[in-house]
Amino acid sequence: MDAALSGLKVLDLSRILAGPWAGQLLADLGAEVVKVEQPGSGDDTRRWGPPYMSDDRGEPTAESAYFMCANRGKKSVCIDIKSPQGQAKIQALVADADIVIENFKTGGAQKYGLDYDRLSSINPRIIYCSITGFGQTGPYATRPGYDFLVQAMGGLMSITGQADGQAGAGPQKVGVALTDIMTGLYATVGILAAVNERNRSGKGQAIDLALLDVTAATLANQATNYLVGGQVPERMGNAHPNIVPYQSFQTADGYCIFAVGNDSQFTSFVDLLGRPDLALNPLYVTNKARVENRQSLIPQLEAEVVIQTTEYWIKACEQAGVPAGPINTVDQVFANPQINARGMRVQLQHSLGNTVEVPGNPIKLSRTPVSYDLAPPLLGEHTDEILSEKTPKAGS
Repeated sequence: MDAALSGLKVLDLSRILAGPWAGQLLADLGAEVVKVEQPGSGDDTRRWGPPYMSDDRGEPTAESAYFMCANRGKKSVCIDIKSPQGQAKIQALVADADIVIENFKTGGAQKYGLDYDRLSSINPRIIYCSITGFGQTGPYATRPGYDFLVQAMGGLMSITGQADGQAGAGPQKVGVALTDIMTGLYATVGILAAVNERNRSGKGQAIDLALLDVTAATLANQATNYLVGGQVPERMGNAHPNIVPYQSFQTADGYCIFAVGNDSQFTSFVDLLGRPDLALNPLYVTNKARVENRQSLIPQLEAEVVIQTTEYWIKACEQAGVPAGPINTVDQVFANPQINARGMRVQLQHSLGNTVEVPGNPIKLSRTPVSYDLAPPLLGEHTDEILSEKTPKAGS
């Protein structure tokens, strides 16, 4: 059976993470994705290591783990986009492509004749997704932008980390390049929306995505807490601004997360703690009341939780229908039976002759499931295969 996106051809001119993440997602869903890389160096993340993949003798190769995270399912072609010959080759590939993904600095693609106006004149059906730090318009449009910088500028770091006055206080970035990842997801949604519209109109279009815009959008309830309620969010550690109790608690041997999302769960939770009186107290009987009185409630809960172990609380909460869980390390995540039952560890046969393991795709389609056909490619591995199918026309 054909994959969900079989027949779509993607030219991935992007590098680092946001653009490649979108390209990888399209590849997982069945699109043919050709990754264009600079000869000799390739995507910057090929050098972002260690760690590197090991060969069949256990020796490290030149293939970085970072590159592996965002480039499976693609074919790598080396083309020098700075040369007229290279630009002509890309333009020839665009002629029968459906989608272009690029993350040049604003104005950079135009310098190489690879901007939307030029490429859409070659192929009016092309969907052209441009990803930059700050977008194609506005006073910051020409600035370069990386995930870390934009997490700070977009407010995400201001709400991440321990509260002022606590040990370790201060703004923190998220532990992965979340702004890049979310931008890749938004890019994919935008691309598929444009594909659907093209089915009606027959015309392509340009998509303008900015890391800063995505960060602002994904502040979600924290943004509307300010826009609607006038409250400037602050760092709260692992606590939640709108739900109580919804945070980590110290146990007898570590920590446990309790995510008590409604009043019924709160009643069950305090019953487990041996404090049913708390659910009858007017100060705590509703979530609104608990948010307003968290300073008096949380110490009472902490005093009970610390008596038992994390495992004890997880088992007790599962039986009582109260959401709770441990704070797992990454190795514990990928040893988790639920993760493994859901196919979230995938082994791919690499061109170097051994296998490489990567995280799986979380999308579970019932009729056209995600496929994992290609390991992340070697630099230029498919250059001859792809370019032999295309001979640029003179003057193109």
